[in-house]
Amino acid sequence: MQRRKALGITIFVVCIVAFFVYAYLLMLSEWSPIVLHLSVLMIAGGILGVISWIGYTMATTKSGPSSIISDDEEKK
Repeated sequence: MQRRKALGITIFVVCIVAFFVYAYLLMLSEWSPIVLHLSVLMIAGGILGVISWIGYTMATTKSGPSSIISDDEEKK
């Protein structure tokens, strides 16, 4: 349990530090335009990646009888 708690605290501290490094790079450094472009690129890539994963899952999942249709047919 102690190892899990230490890992949680480490992740928390690393995320806080990463936020401040990101804020510094975005607001106060000469790398600001590049950081902004890369941030938007990562956000767009993440959103489009999730949408493409949903499409892939829909395209490759075998369709089976739905329980909703089965319940409606049994009532008739």
